Amino acid sequence: MTDTETREYVAPPLAPDVRDALIAVVGADNALVTDDERDQYRDPYWYQEDRTYDSQLVLFPADTEEVQSIVRLANEHRVPLWTSSQGRNNGYGGPSPRVRGSVLVSLRRMNRVLEINRELAYAVVEPGVRWFDLYDELQATGNDDLMLSIPDLGWGSVIGNSLDNGMTYLPLGADYQAPCGMEVVLADGSLLRTGMGAMPGNKAWHLHKKSLGPTLDHFFTQSNYGIVTRMGIWLMRRPEAFAPLYLSVPRDDQLAQAVDILRELKLEGVIRGVPNLQNTITMAHQFPDELGTFVGMEGPASEDDLDALADRTGIGRWGVRTAVWGDRVVVDHYVQRIRDAWSEIEGSRVDLTQVYTSENWNEMTTFIEQVQAGIPSLDLMDVVPENLGHIGFSPVVPLVGAEVRHVADRIKELVTTQAGSNFVCAIFPINDRACFVVSSVSFDRTDREQWAASFETVKRLVVELGAEGYGEYRAHVDFMDLATDQYSFGDHAYRRFTRTIKDAVDPNGILAPGRHGVWPTAYLGGARP
Repeated sequence: MTDTETREYVAPPLAPDVRDALIAVVGADNALVTDDERDQYRDPYWYQEDRTYDSQLVLFPADTEEVQSIVRLANEHRVPLWTSSQGRNNGYGGPSPRVRGSVLVSLRRMNRVLEINRELAYAVVEPGVRWFDLYDELQATGNDDLMLSIPDLGWGSVIGNSLDNGMTYLPLGADYQAPCGMEVVLADGSLLRTGMGAMPGNKAWHLHKKSLGPTLDHFFTQSNYGIVTRMGIWLMRRPEAFAPLYLSVPRDDQLAQAVDILRELKLEGVIRGVPNLQNTITMAHQFPDELGTFVGMEGPASEDDLDALADRTGIGRWGVRTAVWGDRVVVDHYVQRIRDAWSEIEGSRVDLTQVYTSENWNEMTTFIEQVQAGIPSLDLMDVVPENLGHIGFSPVVPLVGAEVRHVADRIKELVTTQAGSNFVCAIFPINDRACFVVSSVSFDRTDREQWAASFETVKRLVVELGAEGYGEYRAHVDFMDLATDQYSFGDHAYRRFTRTIKDAVDPNGILAPGRHGVWPTAYLGGARP
């Protein structure tokens, strides 16, 4: 079987004594054993009658010691484990394991905020800590003037989102700036601390991102080399003023111009953080008067209908969520700089309802305002129909208007013609020079044909855009092999290197085998562990 095909592996059934020993670590009340119980903890967007990525046991450890005990047992008996923090990675497989029959290890019960350092503006959290939890802890402990860079939905894990290179929007959200210093359980059950934490009692563990010798923090992102059980996260002091902005792009053919203007504003330092450029269908959900107007699942809307929606609402065919944080005089200056630059787009608008300071901070009410102020919510979930599912296709693209335009058009062509759904797209300038072009291919998850067509469309996008030099930054469980196969320089030198490391640090291949194409030797060539 080649790497361009989806490997189908099934772990052998757990021996009763091994199953009982694993359950004993966490207690029977913290294990899901039956099919009905485990079906509550799988990818909610996968066609539910398809059992390709089922588990055979779910465990909820309470602390690092219980994680170590689970790993030691798994290593002894060669049981594949698949770990998640909250399991909310919807659109990429949720908590479902790559190898069918794996034991799922959910870290939801490890939900303690271990430290908040007000003076140096950082926190230390366990993997079960959600954005909601850390935000609430900051409020409850009198640290409400420390801001947390968050994603759109507050139910995910701070650590889990970071380990999958997830996006957040405040200045520390750009290019993985917030995480610093990890504690990791290795495949033999031993404990590793990264960065300065490798020195016992080191006082700069969560302050300095590098170390003496190779820096390992990124080693554990999107990998299967260890299980992260705590991490430092940098926070931001609340500035004197905060100005949330919405920048409209009236027509679809102005997208390239908007991207180029955004790039220059980023490079000049006028726009910090991660702005979010979304098309009408995606952005409409975020305005109170238009919630639910489009959800992407229906057949493709016509260009005339989209133009009419853009004009009627004032949202535009594309729109940018962004903000300015800083001293009031700086905020006013940069808002004007943005207005001047954006005025080059014919018919565009820059909307600013008000500037927020300590006097009116608690008056923010809309999602667009709150998410850029680090206030988590689930507002976007309120408008999603129960049977709506989606798959993320997310290539990394140079922050150049013509490049982004080309990729968006290629995605739109296949999504509308092959999957038969609306083109749903959000563009995230993750730094000053590159962006993620994230298209959520939407479908009715109760409709097997529509579900299958959506997955086939995304797989085709992975291959065709990969051939043009655009690779995904994260991939769904179902096509991780296919996505990593596109990274083929030097006859797949990168993949060989990551697999060599896997065999060295996890010789029995128990930790998340197959995650992002990193398979242990025990699984290659059809062999079983």
